[in-house]
Amino acid sequence: MNTALSNATVEASIPFTREQKKAIAAATLGTIVEFADWIIYATFASLFSRHFFPAHNEKISLLSAFAVFAVGFVMRPIGGAVLGAYADRHGRKNGLALSVALMAGSSLVIAACPGYAAIGMVAPIILVVARLVQGFAAGGEFGSASTFLIESSAPSRRGFTGSWQHFAVNAGVLVAAMIGYVLTSCISEQSMASWGWRLAFAIAGLMGFVALWVRLSVSETEAFKKTAGSHQHRRHPFLVLVGEHRRAALRVIGIAMAGNLSVYLWLVLFPTFAHMRTGLPLRDGFSASVISIVVSLVAIPFFGKLSDRIGRRPVLLAFAGGSAVFAWPSLHFLANDFWTDTVIVTIGMLLSSGFTATCAAVMAEQFPAEIRATGVALPYAISATLFGGTLPYIVTAMSNAGFSDYIWVYIAVVCAVGFCVYAVMPETKGKVLD
Repeated sequence: MNTALSNATVEASIPFTREQKKAIAAATLGTIVEFADWIIYATFASLFSRHFFPAHNEKISLLSAFAVFAVGFVMRPIGGAVLGAYADRHGRKNGLALSVALMAGSSLVIAACPGYAAIGMVAPIILVVARLVQGFAAGGEFGSASTFLIESSAPSRRGFTGSWQHFAVNAGVLVAAMIGYVLTSCISEQSMASWGWRLAFAIAGLMGFVALWVRLSVSETEAFKKTAGSHQHRRHPFLVLVGEHRRAALRVIGIAMAGNLSVYLWLVLFPTFAHMRTGLPLRDGFSASVISIVVSLVAIPFFGKLSDRIGRRPVLLAFAGGSAVFAWPSLHFLANDFWTDTVIVTIGMLLSSGFTATCAAVMAEQFPAEIRATGVALPYAISATLFGGTLPYIVTAMSNAGFSDYIWVYIAVVCAVGFCVYAVMPETKGKVLD
């Protein structure tokens, strides 16, 4: 044991190679841009909803837009299965390139799509189709990027290296929030509602093609190269996953459920939620989000390193337990006050960082190389669909029905179930991977 600890210490002191740094940069940059594209929709939903879903009640239009947000998640498990299998059979690099191209292209379609007043029902149909394609792309992105990062890492640094996956997700939301902040600061409220939101989608889409170029410049992982030959003679990765690794797949759903709920509450929904619940100006909501995300970007690599030292389970248990306890006070004390809301969202983001820093590593460590991308992508996408994608709709529907004071109960219960999953799952720190 002392020898193993000594080897791990020596390995951790060796600097990352140029290829490892390039791999981390490519995966991280691509995910930043891809999730900026994905989140721009929720960020500007309150502005463009009336263009595609005209209604006498603004809340009904917003509810329709959030329903499409949830529909996009329906495609995430399909994208996880298809693009995950593509990455397992044709390479992590190719999977990453395909997902970011699909996401960026869909953003440009939304940016250019005429509204309901111009083309009638064709407008919401185009929006739904574009959102379905984005959901498909997002479903494959997480599995491919997580696998790429973990396979590019030294064994004793998988927690730290994997933490850059959700660092990139949070940074992507920061980019979306910054776009929102800059545009709402430079363009009048009337112009934002008229055409400014289109500019946001266009910026995010163009950034995606820059990320595509970066991803095409990196090398494939050695783990994939070693097993690539055998992939051609085995069953489809999806069939292998459901036939031989069902327990691990179900475990990943359980690992991700509380994390997805927490991430989408604090990282994605917060500006719109605070605006609709308390009347906090949308600009202040974006500002609070920016502060909390910056804090999380500092915390995530730290928690990733911590999981390499003490294990994945303790960090995850602290996240789930803390989030369950924080559910009531966080929503109870939310107010039309910038600094109060900033403190609340920052605490929520810090707690969520325990999940975001460790999830890529702990999920990738559940599967062998031949199905690793599928094994992460599909179960994670299912969890994201069930507990993340439905959250804006559930919150809006509960608020409209007069049950907004009980939203915290739903959050606390899901986090408590997640705590139980973490308590019984095996520790994977130091596990030997093929």
